[in-house]
Amino acid sequence: MRRLILLPLLLLWMHAQAGDIDQPAALAALQQPGAVLIDVRTAEEFSAGALPGAVRIATDALDERIGQLAPDKQTPIVLYCRTGRRSSTAQDLLQKLGYRNVVNAGGYEQLAPLLDHR
Repeated sequence: MRRLILLPLLLLWMHAQAGDIDQPAALAALQQPGAVLIDVRTAEEFSAGALPGAVRIATDALDERIGQLAPDKQTPIVLYCRTGRRSSTAQDLLQKLGYRNVVNAGGYEQLAPLLDHR
C-alpha cells in the first residue's frame, strides 16, 4: 500500500524538476551569430536584474512572439528563468514548434557569473 502512495508522489516530483540544463551548451550557443537570449521570468523578476541582451517573453506568450524574434527555426535560442523549470517548459514548447537549436541555461543567478567571465 505504501508503494502505491509513494509512486505517484515520485512521478509528480520528477515531473516538477527542471529539464536538462546545459550551461556550457548555452554559453557556446550565445557565441553563435544571431543567437537569441530569452528570459522567461516575470516582469518583476526581469526588472530586478536580467542578462545583457536578454528579451523577456513569458512562456505563455512564447508561441505568439517567437516567430517575430526568431523566424528561422535553426536560430540558436538560449532560455533562462529563476531555477530552470520555466525555461525547461519553454524549451519543450519551442521544440514542439520546430525549433532545433534550443538550450535551457537554467537559472539567472547561476548563469550571470558565467557570462561575466566570457
